[in-house]
Amino acid sequence: MKTQPRRVPRHLLAAIATFVCACLTALAANPRPNIVHIVADDLGWKDVGFNGATDIRTPNLDALAAGGVKFTQFYTQSMCTPTRAALMTGRYPFRYGLQTIVIPGPANYGLDTTEYLLPQCLKDAGYTTAIIGKWHLGHADVKYWPRQRGFDYQYGAMIGELDYYTHSDAGVLDWFRNNKPVKERGYTTQLLGADAVKFIRQQSAQKPFYLYLTFNAPHTPYQAPQDYIDRYAHIAEPTRRIYAGMVACLDDEIGKVVAALDEKGLRDNTLIVFHSDNGGTRNAMFAGQMTDLSKTVLPCDNGPYRDGKGSLFEGGSRVAACANWPGRIKPQTVDGLIHAVDLYPTFAALAGAATGKGKPLDGVNVWSTIAEGQPSPRTEVIYNVEPFRAAVRQGDWKLIWRSLIPTSVELYNLATDPYEQSNLAAAHPEKVAAMQERLNELGREAAKPLALIYVAGVGLAHGKPLIASEGGQPPAAVEPHGPAITDEGVGVHDQFETPENQAARHPR
Repeated sequence: MKTQPRRVPRHLLAAIATFVCACLTALAANPRPNIVHIVADDLGWKDVGFNGATDIRTPNLDALAAGGVKFTQFYTQSMCTPTRAALMTGRYPFRYGLQTIVIPGPANYGLDTTEYLLPQCLKDAGYTTAIIGKWHLGHADVKYWPRQRGFDYQYGAMIGELDYYTHSDAGVLDWFRNNKPVKERGYTTQLLGADAVKFIRQQSAQKPFYLYLTFNAPHTPYQAPQDYIDRYAHIAEPTRRIYAGMVACLDDEIGKVVAALDEKGLRDNTLIVFHSDNGGTRNAMFAGQMTDLSKTVLPCDNGPYRDGKGSLFEGGSRVAACANWPGRIKPQTVDGLIHAVDLYPTFAALAGAATGKGKPLDGVNVWSTIAEGQPSPRTEVIYNVEPFRAAVRQGDWKLIWRSLIPTSVELYNLATDPYEQSNLAAAHPEKVAAMQERLNELGREAAKPLALIYVAGVGLAHGKPLIASEGGQPPAAVEPHGPAITDEGVGVHDQFETPENQAARHPR
């Protein structure tokens, strides 16, 4: 005897229909946004109009800031690789060994493949994901590359510094599309902008996308198309003039990306976030390796903030930043603390994406701060934790601790002294001790810096000694594994030993 299916009561059907309609209405009112995440490279805090630049014009970025939010306390790490790692993982880079310097060109390490990256998270939630631009999180093994880490589409450079026209470093091409080398002509900033426009035109309103648009401008080498340099003939200093042209070109390409969103009808449902990866370069040691800049007037302007890229002072990691989403972000200036690690959970929440597959995040969802200017849930910023230095901000207090001899401790109140002029460490020993203990706690959790392991391995590897000689002659050579070169017989191998040496070294 067949069992008749039970009928669903009409009142329950009506309730289900009402619930479905409510969900669809909510989805229509709050659709998952497209996310265009634009990162500049080594841009000075005051090198954009919305932060007060007067000699460089950035009308497109200024329009985004005016129609959205301008951040006054948006933090990154103080160098490229650490910041990009923080963005992709939502975790501070000291957790997985990328806290020290950038990944050098000859190095073979990269971002730990057990990290669950932002593009993986968004892709799992149904987003199309693309990186157009600079990666710099591992290049020597394909397992570290973007296409292996959650990006559906990739175009641009794998390392960190390249010639803007040859797209290479030390004669090695660093320009790829979907893992395949690309040989083409053009200025990298314009090529990246054009590819971003093409990508946007290919998207459908039916499926959201995440575009990580990571320009290498205005990082060294300082190169720009001549017509852009000519725009700034009024700037007397030649490097600043070229740099201004680089920033202007960057701004123009961002304007084209925004225009493409408008043309495609996607602008009203697209969140645009813009920021630099660190402060502008003020120390030639951190300016790059392709050219000798030790005698160059470095062109970046971090305004009133102290120092720049590579430093633990504010100029190294408090960066130019803004965000824009028509109708969803209230135009204003936002003073709340935001760190690069916060973008992962914030984007994930907007996308309806689950973050549970990954390791515990250091980032927090700061959407209410971005959209409405509400107080930030972030109260602490970890500038970095390295074996030889560290820095932390808690509320308005900031501690910089250098542990190498001679050690130093600096304590600043950023509410009254944002430009770090008055060291208050001697006046507040208890606060210094508490903040040092916090850094020690994090230091115990930290992974060993992969850069230091790499440098030590290269530096301590046994190789030919560099020995001078008169007249520029090559150093004298000896037979390998030859007789001892000391009276004590150190280094003697049995096949070269004399009976006398053997008797002396192996008495019965």
